[in-house]
Amino acid sequence: MRKRIFPTLLWIGIPLLLVVVVISSASVGAADIKILDSLRVLLSKMPVIGGTVDVSKIRPNDFIIILRIRLPRVLLAGLVGSGLALSGAVLQGVMRNPLADPHVLGISSGAAFGASVAISVGLGGVVFGMGGTTAFAFIGALITISIVWRIAFRGQRGAVVGILLAGISVSSLLTAAITMMMVMRRDQLEKVYLWMLGSFSSATYPKVILLVIFLTGALFAILPAAFSLDILSTGDESAESLGIDARRLRRRMIVISSLLVAACVSVSGIIGFAGLIVPHMIRLLSGSGNRRLLPLSCFAGAIFMIVCDTLARTIAAPSEIPVGAITALIGAPFFLFLLWKARAKGVGG
Repeated sequence: MRKRIFPTLLWIGIPLLLVVVVISSASVGAADIKILDSLRVLLSKMPVIGGTVDVSKIRPNDFIIILRIRLPRVLLAGLVGSGLALSGAVLQGVMRNPLADPHVLGISSGAAFGASVAISVGLGGVVFGMGGTTAFAFIGALITISIVWRIAFRGQRGAVVGILLAGISVSSLLTAAITMMMVMRRDQLEKVYLWMLGSFSSATYPKVILLVIFLTGALFAILPAAFSLDILSTGDESAESLGIDARRLRRRMIVISSLLVAACVSVSGIIGFAGLIVPHMIRLLSGSGNRRLLPLSCFAGAIFMIVCDTLARTIAAPSEIPVGAITALIGAPFFLFLLWKARAKGVGG
């Protein structure tokens, strides 16, 4: 009975906590806005019930602060957190490596290289409906994915190890190129450095819509394969015996995850550890079944990122700490713990 009740509580509790976190985060900032006022403002914009909400006592400036400044940032942080957590959960499953993280594929370095090029040469206009930095970061990530893909899957064997090694190698090369670029364009060094640390300060509704499209598409492509991913985690031989093309499934999941990470990194900069921490925490609570793990990781990833971003913009107010620094402070000790735990279980010390 307890086993049935606990997953039910997770399905109710985590989404409910996400709603509370969104409302609370929209209330926190330099301007003092009550949580109930934030709730009324948000409810007033919802269809059907919006007209029944009394907002007569709320100041016009509060509407502007919540709807135009804070809400896009909160939504973008939540979507990026969901995307990174979903990608992390999928990659850890298909690679059968609990330490796998979306950024090991070199996508972040590719996005950083594209953004560095845009910032260094002053391409801040609009490209494909996005800001120049965002567009070039996305293009850089896509090019990196294609390079890593060609290297890793050139042969017929060792694809998992190959993609990790290819990702690390390409990432190192691009990091060196970014360093050279920063040295040559010292006047743009600070902008490039701050982008690489990650931030949601430039959040806009077009970026939110972009992430909604990518995340929705990824969920529709990944969730139907949840059972197949469970089988794949037991080994390629087991999957093949049940009629699952393990190699094809792994390739498809890696491509989808990579595209989702590329979209996330392009709008926020490099934010590490979210794809590592969140799936592990949900796996401890709900088990390793992907039908629960994947959607719950999305909710929990949104909560984690919104909380981190709220801390980033309030701890040192009026200054702002890059959100990547906050996630690193939380994630690095957690990663070391996982590494120690994996080492303790290893054979041969």
